[in-house]
Amino acid sequence: MPTIKDVALKAGVSVTTVSRVLNNRGYLSEDLKKKVYSAMNDLNYRPNELARSLSRSKSNIIGLIIPHVSHPFFGELTSHIEEHAYRNGYKLLLCNSQQDKHKELEYIDMLRASRVDGIIMGSHTLEVEAYRQMNLPLVTFDRRISPEIPYVCSDNYRGGVLATTLLINKGCLRLAHIGGHPELNILSVLRSEAFADTARQHNLPHTLLHTDNNSFDVGAYERLLAQLFNEQPDVDGIFAGSDLIAAYALKACRERGLRVPEDVRIVGYDGIALRSLLALPLSTIRQPIEEMGKLAVDLIIQQVHGGAVHAEYILPVELEEGATT
Repeated sequence: MPTIKDVALKAGVSVTTVSRVLNNRGYLSEDLKKKVYSAMNDLNYRPNELARSLSRSKSNIIGLIIPHVSHPFFGELTSHIEEHAYRNGYKLLLCNSQQDKHKELEYIDMLRASRVDGIIMGSHTLEVEAYRQMNLPLVTFDRRISPEIPYVCSDNYRGGVLATTLLINKGCLRLAHIGGHPELNILSVLRSEAFADTARQHNLPHTLLHTDNNSFDVGAYERLLAQLFNEQPDVDGIFAGSDLIAAYALKACRERGLRVPEDVRIVGYDGIALRSLLALPLSTIRQPIEEMGKLAVDLIIQQVHGGAVHAEYILPVELEEGATT
């Protein structure tokens, strides 16, 4: 494997000069840069990012910890984060925690050892003190940790109101909501609160069903929907806490011979691209996923450069009505 010394020898320059080119330090002529990069290409030399970070204050690497990369929302979010980071000169280290507290801790240790410039947290299994001890620029999704740590989320409560109001305006009289467990301590539980508040304001009977602490278990979605239709066979309006849950609700209705939207109306939450592939275009509350991803990266970069950031960034949502309502 070629080394930096091999590059210097082939380019006819010193090792120090090659290092300056790699780290863009000091004045360097274009001819000199071309000579060094040409030698690197000829030798197929790839600089060690970690070794480079040890010699400078920044690694230009951002760590991202998410619960499940296979979940459509986090898949789209990761794509936008990676693209925006790359356009700003940063690489991404992706960690898939799978809601495992020990795995999340190990990934945090790995990211700190890799000298990342900051961490974007989409997984929330740890206690607040674990985040405070990172001593790194940090941004979280959908969790308010402390006044010092910025978080990004969509307007969850507003989204819950919009979804529930749509079902009511469409004539639904027996409502249900399926979402994440309140003990997860994430801001998306505001969707459930908004659903219950809006249903009560209209004096309508309503049911709330929650997943366990693993809110990304698709098997749990099917079990909860089976429970719902067994216990509330006359339910006619479902607000799902995600588009993925809504897709399973659509499947459950089809298996039971229920027509959507004639017998049951369904609204999801997220606005993921895959919803267009469903048998019926899904009505949903669209989160600005791309804007959220870009904002998280920008907040990390601002902190890296010593800039001040706010603690709270709540982005607006939009109701997009499809064929399921």
